[in-house]
Amino acid sequence: MSYRKLEIYNIAHKLVLDIHMMTITKLPKFEMYEEGSQIRKSSKSIKSNIVEGYGRSKYNKEYIRFLVFSLASNDETADHLENLYHTNSLKDKHLYEDLFERLDKLGRKINLFIQSIEVSKI
Repeated sequence: MSYRKLEIYNIAHKLVLDIHMMTITKLPKFEMYEEGSQIRKSSKSIKSNIVEGYGRSKYNKEYIRFLVFSLASNDETADHLENLYHTNSLKDKHLYEDLFERLDKLGRKINLFIQSIEVSKI
């Protein structure tokens, strides 16, 4: 099996693409190098930590450690998204709500995935 078949990876991958496009098309130019840059980095970190954890999946504690990093990056991304919306840099309420809901859903799925690994490899 490949990490590409993991549901959490695929959700994270789609979020990276959509957040990247949001920062290019929906934000003021000054945000490209401020909060826009931060949200792009943190969203990519969600996915990258899933991949790196998968590469260490032989070692239960290491796998979980990287999934926890992924979860933390997910929370960071949601925080950047809230900052953009509440400072009126992101004015599209529907886009904000959609991305925020998807980040919330991904966070719950990562948590469940961590729990399943803890149970299956005790």
